[in-house]
Amino acid sequence: MRNLWIRLRLYGQMTKSLQTALLLATGVAGYYSAHPGTRGPWGQTVGLVLSLWLAIAGSTVLNMWYDRDIDARMARTCWRPLPAGKVQPREALRLGLLLTVLGVGLAVALAPLYGLVVFAGWFLDVVVYTLWLKRRTAWSIVWGGLSGGMPVLAGRALAVEQVDLIGVLLALAVLFWIPTHIVTFALRYADDYRKAGVPTVPGVYGSRVAYAVIALAAVLAAGTIIAAAGLIGLTSGALSVLVVLSVALALLAFTNALRPTPQRNFLLFKSASLYMLLTMLLIAWGA
Repeated sequence: MRNLWIRLRLYGQMTKSLQTALLLATGVAGYYSAHPGTRGPWGQTVGLVLSLWLAIAGSTVLNMWYDRDIDARMARTCWRPLPAGKVQPREALRLGLLLTVLGVGLAVALAPLYGLVVFAGWFLDVVVYTLWLKRRTAWSIVWGGLSGGMPVLAGRALAVEQVDLIGVLLALAVLFWIPTHIVTFALRYADDYRKAGVPTVPGVYGSRVAYAVIALAAVLAAGTIIAAAGLIGLTSGALSVLVVLSVALALLAFTNALRPTPQRNFLLFKSASLYMLLTMLLIAWGA
């Protein structure tokens, strides 16, 4: 029993539970944005949560399986189960494929359109971003951002049975938010990425361009999510809080661009994740 628990903990580490939970929160927010004053059908809600978690976790495990060689070269990732030799590559590949098939299969069973969007997110993340572009271009983050926007689009599509303007805006908000999360991270761990040979915006274009990209992306993310919230029809209280959070994120990003310091950059990195979580909770609650 103890060995089984240890194995499950190792598998949990490969799913990046915090990242998976954040993406899952966006999917739930997208779903509830279309159910003002109600919770939606419970069976459908449970299916949404389970299918999204399985599909996102599956893609994350497959990413770790493919990137195990570069993870072994970076100080911040060499401890992960695959580069550390605690999980064998074939075992991780089987786990990733199993989670993916279960997640996408359940999504298709819930609704074909919803399943198609979930699969699109998986494909963009695993095939386009990780297998094809991550080691070739610093702008792979655009495709990674598109995949990150698919859960919220999927949740909205499941609720309204179509891909509508609000769903697209919510997905774009996540896409624009990605640089405030990824590029700040790349600045903090520039040496690690350089050793691993992974091109990043600061590594290829320099820190000044990176800070400018972060600031512009923060403004676009803030504007897009406010526009989506307005169309959803959030309560005035929820919308006011969302606007304040969005302005605060944009101001922090611009301050970081004008007067960059490692401390301020790290604060922005942490704030970006908290911002996305809080805004999605506001959308789910305020609708």
